[in-house]
Amino acid sequence: MSKLFSKFLEFFSSRKLVGVDKVGNRYFTRAEEIDGIVKEKRWVIFKDEAEPTSIPVEWICWLNGQRKKAPTQEEMVELETRRALIKQNVALLKKKEEEERRSGVLPRKTIGKDGSPDLQSFIQQFPEASFAQRSEEPSDTKDSSNREERSSEPTGSGSTYQPGTWQPPS
Repeated sequence: MSKLFSKFLEFFSSRKLVGVDKVGNRYFTRAEEIDGIVKEKRWVIFKDEAEPTSIPVEWICWLNGQRKKAPTQEEMVELETRRALIKQNVALLKKKEEEERRSGVLPRKTIGKDGSPDLQSFIQQFPEASFAQRSEEPSDTKDSSNREERSSEPTGSGSTYQPGTWQPPS
């Protein structure tokens, strides 16, 4: 019983508080030796209910080992202000787009699923590669005559294929 109590006491005494997020979740770490290898264990203790969606992305990356150092308070404040600025810019762009739609101004055409370029505009980008020059090349006529010759040649050693009656050549 004393071994169990000592393990329990060691677990809580060796843990180190790394940080607290804006929701109040607390993040801990401790070094644990397993088979002679020292590994760092990381975990979170939630403030209220165990709600994993309340964990910020930076802390998730730290918990998963994608970050070596835990995010600092300054970093979290900076990222929060950047996210707020991005949300504000998105709202302004949506408002501007809505005003353009109401006023009848057509939005700019973008390349993508809706407004992909046609073949003619693509070809115009390459004036030196004219399709008229390619059709006059003698290599095209040679290729087509070779195909005709090959198609008229019999296949195999005089045997023709009839469905369902295949026999190996003798």
